[in-house]
Amino acid sequence: MNKVLIDTNIYSMAMKGDREVISSLRAIDQIGFSVISVGELFSGFKGGDREQKNREELNIFLDSPRVSLHPIDENTADFYASILNSLGEAGTPIPTNDIWIAAHVFQHGYVIMSKDKHFSKIPGLLHTAG
Repeated sequence: MNKVLIDTNIYSMAMKGDREVISSLRAIDQIGFSVISVGELFSGFKGGDREQKNREELNIFLDSPRVSLHPIDENTADFYASILNSLGEAGTPIPTNDIWIAAHVFQHGYVIMSKDKHFSKIPGLLHTAG
């Protein structure tokens, strides 16, 4: 695996010490991460009792030279619209945040790593289970 964008659940599993996920992450040369995942994590952090510690750990991860954080821009929005329309036409909706994450995958030429099976509903999206 050379260029992989990880879903929020992969980051969370790694932080919980999942050996399989950690081993997979170590084999990746370039790790992409969506700002949507940051928002999902912040939401979870605020609901827990380790918000500051979790934010510090996330910042350490994001500061890695192998990790690229991707913001939403007009190109991301265009990919989002295409995916949303495609899923709507097929009658296979998935959570909105995951459509944004998939948009980053297409925009930046990644493979998605996620434990969420619904990513397989997106035509042309390459994925690995991690």
